[in-house]
Amino acid sequence: MVLSLVSLCASEVVSDHSSSPCWLRWVPRELYRPLLEAAFSSSRPLAVGELVQRWPERSLRVGGRRKRGETPPNRLCIQALLLAIVRGLSDQRSVLHVLDLSGLQGDEGSVGDPMGGWSLTVALCTMVVQARTGAKRAQKKEGERDRKRFLVLQRDADVKRERGHRVNAKSEEELMRGVRRRMEMDRQSEGSPGNEGGTRTDSDDRDIDVLVHVRADLFVNARSWDRVRAALNTHGPLKLQCRFLRVEEISVSSIKTLLDLLPHRGLLGIDVRYSSLGVAGLAELLPLLSTFPALTTLRLHYCNLDFRRDLPGQDETLRDLSQGLTKLHQLKCLSLTALRLPGQLRVLLSSLPQPLEILELPYLSLSPADLAYLSCSHHASTLQQLDLSENRLEESTLPSIRRLLSQASSSLQHLSLSGCGLTDHLLALLLPSLGCCIALKSLALALNPLSMAGLMDLVRTVVRMPNLRQLLYPNPLEDYQPGLPDLPSSAQLLDWPLDQMTEINTTSIQLNRVLMDNGRSNLLLTCDLLNYDKDLID
Repeated sequence: MVLSLVSLCASEVVSDHSSSPCWLRWVPRELYRPLLEAAFSSSRPLAVGELVQRWPERSLRVGGRRKRGETPPNRLCIQALLLAIVRGLSDQRSVLHVLDLSGLQGDEGSVGDPMGGWSLTVALCTMVVQARTGAKRAQKKEGERDRKRFLVLQRDADVKRERGHRVNAKSEEELMRGVRRRMEMDRQSEGSPGNEGGTRTDSDDRDIDVLVHVRADLFVNARSWDRVRAALNTHGPLKLQCRFLRVEEISVSSIKTLLDLLPHRGLLGIDVRYSSLGVAGLAELLPLLSTFPALTTLRLHYCNLDFRRDLPGQDETLRDLSQGLTKLHQLKCLSLTALRLPGQLRVLLSSLPQPLEILELPYLSLSPADLAYLSCSHHASTLQQLDLSENRLEESTLPSIRRLLSQASSSLQHLSLSGCGLTDHLLALLLPSLGCCIALKSLALALNPLSMAGLMDLVRTVVRMPNLRQLLYPNPLEDYQPGLPDLPSSAQLLDWPLDQMTEINTTSIQLNRVLMDNGRSNLLLTCDLLNYDKDLID
């Protein structure tokens, strides 16, 4: 990445914190952004704090989609940012009104010590509650000043009367009445029923104005549940708004409580993981989700959905589920992982009123009927991302897959068929359809039992796809140690050791030679399953 002259100068400026009093007061507002970016990239938390506290615009956006090779801000810089926001609440010069931290979180423990989703959520909720406590403390001090002012006014009036001076009784009375009214409101707020222990009351809500709206993605599990609930219940100078909600190992009733606390116009997506929703639980949640008009994303991972018609009342529950899905009018992304619903894909997808753009169905044991429906559904021609990983494909299901790819050929940008049991023969039948996907930018085919010959055929096909930028290819069978079955599963390919006697770079060299011969230096070939990320394509 080539840095601009402004970026290089900004990095030099923020590198010396001792000089900040000299230059900070003279910085024009258009240079605050490059200085803040330089402070984050150089891990200068003191500079981050000073820039944020003096931020000259009404909105501040930190986070969002990162470019390839760009690391998220580290933990100390994020903590400095949050502290600066709280300090700025009492600064009359502060004009900041919206703080957007959506997409800021990184992976816990990765390079650079970024703040993960759970840690960021806890820090944000603590900041919101502490800001309200500080506002109440300042409000109490203001009340004390009002009481003292009232006593002084009353004493001065008495002295003037005793000395026989003429006083403007009307103006004095109006001034004292206004001070007395504020004092009475403070007493009612402090002594109202249910306010013991600092819980919120209607009087508190009236007294504290929202100064900064904080938009963020929230990660809620059993450990952060109480803090998140307290922060969303808090009315103070900071108001927390959730853009994407991720919950893990939380009951249906707790998820419902959480949804009731969220502002309905801000939520864009919900991600539920490792929670035993069941079909009935999901049907219970869907009416609540329909009240969020901007909801475009629904992800359910390992949520114990079991579609078996032999269960009592299952048909009625499926009808409730289908009816609930019809109300998600803005849904564009549906992701379902490891849910037991073979043969029931039509129940889910046919109920959605709008065609999907992103559909992720890994580990679903999709049946031939599911794939046949998908290839003819109203979603097929609008799909931009499709993930069918770990759904075993056979020759009987390939016509449906080819039909699906044909329908999506002009829109599909990201496709994953990893772990689908594609042999050389099956891949050869599929390659013509893959080659017709003219908009495809990334293709994942890891953990498929391909030989070196099949892999070379794959690469010769993808180099003719002009928009493709990434290919996640499987290690060829020749690279593994002896002993693999004739048709190994994806789990066996993942666990089986590679042959140490084989030259590690031999496969890579042969594949890259095909790229060079076809002038495709802009196509990345990788077999690194753990670090593959389709979202890093510019």
